[in-house]
Amino acid sequence: MIRDHSPTRRRIDLDRAEALRLLGSVPLGRLVFTRQALPTVRPVIHIVDGDDIVIRTHEGCAVTSRTRQPGGGVVVAYEADVIDPLTRAGWSVVITGYARLVTDPGELMRIRGLLEPLVPQQETDHTVRIHPEMVTGVLITATDEAR
Repeated sequence: MIRDHSPTRRRIDLDRAEALRLLGSVPLGRLVFTRQALPTVRPVIHIVDGDDIVIRTHEGCAVTSRTRQPGGGVVVAYEADVIDPLTRAGWSVVITGYARLVTDPGELMRIRGLLEPLVPQQETDHTVRIHPEMVTGVLITATDEAR
């Protein structure tokens, strides 16, 4: 009889506060939005500011142009995770909400002091604030118990 000695895994749903805390513990995530009616994913650097996620984008970014349209916001998803490739344990957080361009000069100065863009751009950069309407997170734990 062959025994499977791989660790068992357990999934734990995270509450909003813990999911946002974990999101704030890493600098990199993936922004999901629509471009030409199709889903698009881009890696970006972020900070958690209160309950909002703040990113910096460049002038040509589709999200930047969409946040300027009437109504001032676009629905996006944002995901970040830390998963160990060997144990497959870790966490993942997904938020869904409205992204809006930050225009207040004081807020822009404060955020730009906290958040460097992923790639410095020659073009004018923009700051986008994502207010989460939905926050989901999952923690995957591994134990050494045999199945």
